[in-house]
Amino acid sequence: MSQNPDELFDVVDENDTPLFREKRAVVHRECLLHRAVHILVFNEQGQVYAQRRSLTKDTCPGRWTTSCSGHVDAGETYDTTAVRELQEELGIHIDGIEKLRLLFKHPACRQTGNEFIQVYSLVWGGDITPDPAEVMEGLWLTPDALSRWMDETPDEFAPAFRLVWFEAQKFL
Repeated sequence: MSQNPDELFDVVDENDTPLFREKRAVVHRECLLHRAVHILVFNEQGQVYAQRRSLTKDTCPGRWTTSCSGHVDAGETYDTTAVRELQEELGIHIDGIEKLRLLFKHPACRQTGNEFIQVYSLVWGGDITPDPAEVMEGLWLTPDALSRWMDETPDEFAPAFRLVWFEAQKFL
């Protein structure tokens, strides 16, 4: 499931309108515009969950990133992807999009890896069971501690996460 080079993504134009479908490997190799979601998971104490990407990931291996993120598969919506990715990556099952809060949408750019991203937040009081193929480790941090850590050692974080985290401050 993770990083299947043959999985299909919708390639989109500069307005996020689907143009055609292409394999993951081609989309990444040719830097084509595509879609992804990021979800910031908070606990009831207001801490945010950060995950360290598996060393087997094709982009930013071993770097810290958003609580949960993933590509929008061909024909899928951002909302459907967010619900699916929470289950696959963190073992968080929610019945629908209603539990998530849409924070913002960001246009495709270099920091996002040419992905249009839709960013959500979730307050979660249950267990998190990370998929070891996706997540090397995870930890809960106060927002201030995460911001300080990013400022002090930015190279430890995926560029998309730095962008997401600092943009999200406007909406949290």
